[in-house]
Amino acid sequence: MKAVQISVAYMPLVDAAPLIVAQEMGFAAAEGIALDLIAAPSWSSVRDMLAFGRVDAAHMLSPVPLAMAMGLGGVSSAISAVSVLSVNGNVIGVGNALEAKLHDAGYAFDFADPYAAADALAGISDGPITFGVPFPFSMHVELLRYWADATSLGTHGINIRTVPPPLMAQALAAGEVDAFCVGEPWGSVAVESEAGALLLPGNAIWAFAPEKVLAVRTDWAETEPSLLGRLMRAVWKAGRWLSDPAVRATASGLLSRTAYLDVSAELIDRALSGHLILSRRGETRQVERFLEFHDGAATFPWRSQGQWIAQRLQRTYGGAGLSDAQFDQVIRPDLHRQHLTKVGYDLPGASAKLEGAILSPTPVASASGEITLQPDRFFDGQIFDPDTRNTIKN
Repeated sequence: MKAVQISVAYMPLVDAAPLIVAQEMGFAAAEGIALDLIAAPSWSSVRDMLAFGRVDAAHMLSPVPLAMAMGLGGVSSAISAVSVLSVNGNVIGVGNALEAKLHDAGYAFDFADPYAAADALAGISDGPITFGVPFPFSMHVELLRYWADATSLGTHGINIRTVPPPLMAQALAAGEVDAFCVGEPWGSVAVESEAGALLLPGNAIWAFAPEKVLAVRTDWAETEPSLLGRLMRAVWKAGRWLSDPAVRATASGLLSRTAYLDVSAELIDRALSGHLILSRRGETRQVERFLEFHDGAATFPWRSQGQWIAQRLQRTYGGAGLSDAQFDQVIRPDLHRQHLTKVGYDLPGASAKLEGAILSPTPVASASGEITLQPDRFFDGQIFDPDTRNTIKN
């Protein structure tokens, strides 16, 4: 039987790996589909390609479907996030000028303490720091704002400027931005090109942040349930495959191809292993759970994560927010269960949780009793309660 082709837009990032692996390692073929993977030049292009029907599915920044439902950004097509493609994977870095000032001030670049990093930046900067981010509606922005709001960086001030990920190192070198928050490998590319240094991993701010989602048009999900299920299962299997450390070399080689990321396999392996080089000085740090594709129910689209994102967007941009009915058409644990539970994949028993409350690996109720959620702490100890939409101090 001939495979049915599904077109998928993506950005060239390490966290696009589940889609690339699904196609290259045969998981899509096993479901009777073939993924036509289309690299996009920017996140606005990914959004528009999906919204206007150029592609069937997309590798998408987790806040974008919610932002679209809220009427932000000028494109408001109904988009559903049916799975999380990746958790974590971002790095915060600084350009050479700030790096030199930080070293002169004695900052140790411990790559772990958001408070110390914020105090150090505030202490050496003459004015607001301009951070390059891939898109206005992104986890990059939310992590930066959350970090700034809880530290001295907030009173000092930050500006946000949009730069496509592959161009981040050039923007940094040209002085168009002072610093950045971006997904790998583009932070490591900035290091290799001697444009800057890494300051913090994203998971130092939120330990289990949903970074990218598998997004489809809501009408396509309703009219093509069989294709959607096959796509979701292929991608889920690819994420499980990626969770095995023994496959990192193979995965890095696949992603490094010219057709995909077109950077060295060694740069990609840094993200997959969590073993990062911070600067041209050669300092290295090992970051646990730097990037997750499977463990800890990483693919599950938690309602509580979506509610946290929606609250943050509303706080920044105003408006009435989303009704429960509108929200339920965007964040889709129902479709995740429908297409994955029936084939025996173990999923959490609940669809929401207290975000930030898990401080150590914690077994939770599930169909097979085999799910252990990983720590999801916010660095400032806040806990988000999805029932009240309020945060409380841990």
